[in-house]
Amino acid sequence: MILFETLIERLRDGSWLTLEVSPEKSASFETVIQRLRLLNLREKIDGFTVTDNPLAKLRYGSLFAAIRLQEAFGKPALATISMRDRNLLGIQSDLLGCNEAGVCAILAVTGDPADLSDQPRVKGVFDANSIELLKIMRHFNRGIDYAGKTIDPAPKPILPFAVTNARITQNVKKKMARKLENGAIGLISQPVFSIEDADRLLEVFDEARSGFSDERQNAKLIFGIFPLTKLKTAQFLHAHVPGITIPDRFLSALYKANKISEEKEYAVGFEMSIEIFRLLRQRRFPIHIMSANRFETVNKLICSGE
Repeated sequence: MILFETLIERLRDGSWLTLEVSPEKSASFETVIQRLRLLNLREKIDGFTVTDNPLAKLRYGSLFAAIRLQEAFGKPALATISMRDRNLLGIQSDLLGCNEAGVCAILAVTGDPADLSDQPRVKGVFDANSIELLKIMRHFNRGIDYAGKTIDPAPKPILPFAVTNARITQNVKKKMARKLENGAIGLISQPVFSIEDADRLLEVFDEARSGFSDERQNAKLIFGIFPLTKLKTAQFLHAHVPGITIPDRFLSALYKANKISEEKEYAVGFEMSIEIFRLLRQRRFPIHIMSANRFETVNKLICSGE
C-alpha cells in the first residue's frame, strides 16, 4: 500500500499527474512497457490508469496490465473495471484476485455500448452500473462481500475512483454527488480544453461535495487532458463523444493550421495543449493525461509544460 499512500498524498496536495495506458490487442504487454521505459516516463508521472476494453474492442486485460505496470515501474496503477463485461459475481472475484496481487486502486466505469465491439455476438452484461461497483468496494473495505458475508482474510483497502463528464449538463452535479456518496475519493473528468471550462467544472464539483459533512469533503476532482494535434480528432471528439466540448477557439485554430500543413496543424494543437496543461499545473489541479498511447507526445507535453 506504500505506492498508493504516496499517490494519495499527491492527490491531496494537487501535484497528482497520472497517465492513461491503453493495452493493445496482443497476448503480450511488453511492447507497451518498453515504450514507456524508453521515454523514462516513470520519472515524470505519479502513476498510471489502465483502460478496460474501451469502445468494447478486444484488448489485453486491464487488471493484468495494472499488475505488469506496477511490477515494471514501481508506480501505482488504477485498473479500470467496466460493468459492461462482468456480472456482480465476476467483479467480486476479480477484485479479490487483483487485491492480493497489489492492485488496490480501481476506476469504476459503466462501460461503452457492446454494439461498438469488434467481436461477433458480443452482448453487454450491465448487471449494474458504476455506482454498484463503488458499493461493492465499500463492502470489501468493511471486510464483507456484496451479500454481506465475511471475507477471510479481508482484502487490503481499496481506493475507489470514478469518472465524470467534462461538459456541464443538468445532471452532472447529481451524478458527481452519487459517486461521492458511494465512496469515490477522486473523480477523473473527461478532457478539458480551456481553463474556463475547468473552473466551471470545479465549481460544480465543489457544490456536489459541499453536501457532505464527513471525509467525502476530501474527495478531489482530477482534470483529464488530451493533447489535440489533429483537426480530425478534435472534430470527432466534439461531435461523437458525449461529455466532451472542444472550444470554438481550439477548432478554429486547428482548421486554419490544417489548411497550411500537417506540421503547422501539429504545432498549433500542441501549443494550445501545453497552455491548458501549464495553467492546470500552476493552479495545482490534479491532472490525468489521456493520449491514445501517444507516449512521445505526452513526454514532450510534460517536458515543455513544467
